[in-house]
Amino acid sequence: QVQVVESGGGLVQPGGSLRLSCAASGNIFSISNMGWYRQAPGKGRELVATIKSDGSTNYANSVKGRFTISRDNAKNTVDLQMNSLKPEDTAVYYCQADIQFQPDSTTEFRYWGQGTQVTVSS
Repeated sequence: QVQVVESGGGLVQPGGSLRLSCAASGNIFSISNMGWYRQAPGKGRELVATIKSDGSTNYANSVKGRFTISRDNAKNTVDLQMNSLKPEDTAVYYCQADIQFQPDSTTEFRYWGQGTQVTVSS
């Protein structure tokens, strides 16, 4: 059984910072892609940032230069450092992990966390 658990959300003023963390646990062989997505009220889920196991990253244009994604492959964790937060960053943030369970199979399964609320407001 796999668990993907986020932490670190909360309320912050515009211009402030928050750090989100996510940990995947269970009988995991490896994780290729990990990332963060968000969903604001009345909107669809959108990509925020992703990171591959080799450390290569991808960011949404709206967060480039403000957010930084990082991961620890040994601990199966991924973090999102969010700086210069804006009200439009308000959303539920979801962690994503593409997990491989067998060393002799490249089949991956995408898992999602339960989400953590980030609210940017004065």
